[in-house]
Amino acid sequence: MPSRSVRIGVDVGGTFTDVVARDARGRLRELKVPTTPANPSAGVLAGIAALRLPSGPEGALAAVAHGTTAVTNAIVEGRIARVGLVTTRGFRDVLEIARQNRAHLYDLAALPRPEPLVPRRLRLEVAERVTVDGTVLTPLDATAVGSLVERLRGEGIDSVAVCLLHAYANPAHERELRAALAPHFAHVSISSDINAEFREYERTATTVLNAAVMPLATRYVDDLVDRLGRNLPLHLLHSAGGMMSADAAKERPLSMAMSGPAAGVAAAAWVAKRLGLDRAVAFDMGGTTTDVCLITGGRAETTSQRRLGGYPVRLPMVAVESIGAGGGSIAYADATGALKVGPRSAGAQPGPACYGAGGEDPTVTDANLVLGYLNAERVYGGSIRLDVQRAQAAVQQIARRFDLGLVEAAHGIVEVANSNMLRALRLVSVQRGYDLRRFALVAYGGAGPVHASALARMAGVTRVVVPAQSGAFSALGCLVSPLRYDAVQTYRAQLDGFDPKPLEDRFGDLEAHGMRPLAAEGIAARRVTVSRSVDLRYAGQNYELEIPYDRDPARLRAAFEARHRQLYGYATGEGVECVNARVVAMVVSRERVTATMRTARTPEVTGSQRAYFRKGGAVAMKRYARESVGARGIVGPALIEDEWSTTILLPGDRCTATPAGDLVIEVGR
Repeated sequence: MPSRSVRIGVDVGGTFTDVVARDARGRLRELKVPTTPANPSAGVLAGIAALRLPSGPEGALAAVAHGTTAVTNAIVEGRIARVGLVTTRGFRDVLEIARQNRAHLYDLAALPRPEPLVPRRLRLEVAERVTVDGTVLTPLDATAVGSLVERLRGEGIDSVAVCLLHAYANPAHERELRAALAPHFAHVSISSDINAEFREYERTATTVLNAAVMPLATRYVDDLVDRLGRNLPLHLLHSAGGMMSADAAKERPLSMAMSGPAAGVAAAAWVAKRLGLDRAVAFDMGGTTTDVCLITGGRAETTSQRRLGGYPVRLPMVAVESIGAGGGSIAYADATGALKVGPRSAGAQPGPACYGAGGEDPTVTDANLVLGYLNAERVYGGSIRLDVQRAQAAVQQIARRFDLGLVEAAHGIVEVANSNMLRALRLVSVQRGYDLRRFALVAYGGAGPVHASALARMAGVTRVVVPAQSGAFSALGCLVSPLRYDAVQTYRAQLDGFDPKPLEDRFGDLEAHGMRPLAAEGIAARRVTVSRSVDLRYAGQNYELEIPYDRDPARLRAAFEARHRQLYGYATGEGVECVNARVVAMVVSRERVTATMRTARTPEVTGSQRAYFRKGGAVAMKRYARESVGARGIVGPALIEDEWSTTILLPGDRCTATPAGDLVIEVGR
């Protein structure tokens, strides 16, 4: 890659670490290396080394952008640090009381809520009190800090969360406590820095989870910085689909909790913008799950809260819906005799039966192989060969159970999996007031391009895009994501008689907070794009809608009621109140990225195989090398292959390739 400098995006997955490099001319190169679970940073370094960059200025690294699932996995698997919690006297049991709603209303055996994140003996109280408007009723009892330190150190605590009542309105007491605790504990997390919003339970849970992953994140980031060199800029992807500095990642590691899905969504948004697609849906189908997210105007939709490991996390995140449907999802008959697919998965080990690694349960991948949608003659992932006979034996279990033929059973498995994924697509579109038929499907992941055309038909979508770098898409997302810092603070005001001056003063404080880490990296203010928004609701509602800010309260109300009507089908005309102010400070890279792929003038047929379709039955389906699909295009049925992915065209589909190498499928009917 002849260049003066190279920027690299790296995504660490469960099986592979993906690497995408961009040279000074904007050209991309991608590869995969095995992930090293015991030491993920070693896999990152191995991926960079595998690029074999030339010595001298043309191979010098300019920056590394990195996404990781380490934080998510640690929370889900319970590998988090023991945390001490310091809170206002009388409120130590907020985590235990939690919310009184039940996930399973009629299942009396199910626990109504997960166990508290912090046991009661480690939840300590301090005398202080601040009102909802920030007025200090009771000053902080600083003399109590010594006993707090003694008790927590006696328990071997190294990470402390501080969440005081109404600290979002006045953080002075939390900051005073942090200054007193910092000399004694390596990690201190205060709620006014992590989530300066009302809702005591969610704010406390978010702050505690942040403190619980701080030791792990700090070790990981410091190790990576040491290995890469402290003079090399390192950025990490956060859950809202932007990059942040290594220092910010160590202070707010919980913001990396959705880093994995966010990376793919960021890349999908970049591809959609490059292709001029105003509306798109990111469709990432892997081995265990499928993630979908709505993209409008080149930006992914975000949400302010989701659950992780059973606990609420109140931070800006891409609005991804995940379901247990992937290539490794297992098909079975449930207690009622109905055919089900997922969420149980064969995983990477032993994997689908066709992998020949000991798996015997029928999976979606086995069904695809039986139907001829995968090529049994090639090697996948550098080492995986597909065994048709094992796949047939696995699917035969379903055929016998439902008295079906082998091909009918395989069709049933695939169609049930597609129906599961269709529900996820509707969750991010129809249930949020959008007509899915106006969107394009951006398909990636190991199994996404195999299922995309069939899923598009079911959803009424007419166009599918399979990006050029779909094999290392999340790494590309790290490379093209903007630097982005989000800030939020509760601000309560009625729109009737609204005075914008106090709110705009609050916006000024939030903007300064978002600009601070950018200034620390030497980024000029003129390069920063700042957007403002407010959370509005009808007075007395439980939850709110985020609306772009406007100084005119009448226009704010009109925008809120239009969005409320879009989502829920009605608007009441009642009083509207503001509850939160939000700011996003973002720097979009001005560097050129040119995704190029060699294409042939005439499509190259590399072989053919027997495939089975619901409409048309058995056909001899041609196989094509992906790089040979040019602007002239090909028509389905067809199978298109590259090193890491397979794309299926159903009968009636037409596929062309852009100069950048993206496959654009016009879905048949």
